Amino acid sequence: MTEEKLESEVIEESTETVEASAETTEDITEEVVTKLPAKKSRSRKKNVETQEAKPESEWKEQVVQISRVTKVVKGGKKLSFRAVVIVGNKKGQVGVGCAKAAEVIIAIQKAIADGRKNLITVPIFKTTIPHPIVGRSGAGKVMLRPASQGTGIIAGGAVRPVLELAGIENILTKSQGSKSPLNAAFATIDALKSLRMFSDVAKKRGLTMAELLN
Repeated sequence: MTEEKLESEVIEESTETVEASAETTEDITEEVVTKLPAKKSRSRKKNVETQEAKPESEWKEQVVQISRVTKVVKGGKKLSFRAVVIVGNKKGQVGVGCAKAAEVIIAIQKAIADGRKNLITVPIFKTTIPHPIVGRSGAGKVMLRPASQGTGIIAGGAVRPVLELAGIENILTKSQGSKSPLNAAFATIDALKSLRMFSDVAKKRGLTMAELLN
């Protein structure tokens, strides 16, 4: 009996020491964890770029001609490009730009800027022009005539883009001079610049619209 009691007492003491050691290890780990520096949470901020839809510009451009130009200088020949561009908003404003540069893209950009500087206002009467007109520029000569609804733009070459970007929908044209796109475009601009509305002519003559039309 004494041996059994002694064995039981030894077992109980060993279990108590094991439990005590477990408690001490838990306490030590808790202390170590509390002493360790807290890990910084690395939150990566995603740069979400909201691309706003750019409003479309009302101005339209159309390239009519790109020609290669050579200039003879002392050292040889200097090559460049000449661009002719029509600029308009299809609401009665149109212009022709011409520029030279060593590269095609730069020449087009300079021609667009030149066209916006030389804009004219075109009087439009019921989707056509008020009256027949003839325009001239150098050796170029262009005749414009008003047309009824549904005719469309009867034109070709550089005359057509000028009328389209001006906002005219029905017109009859005839190029009677030089076939050069630059001369034809400037002749068309000259004709559109010379147009007059009926109200302006009646006011200038001191008449009413009914008296002018009759």
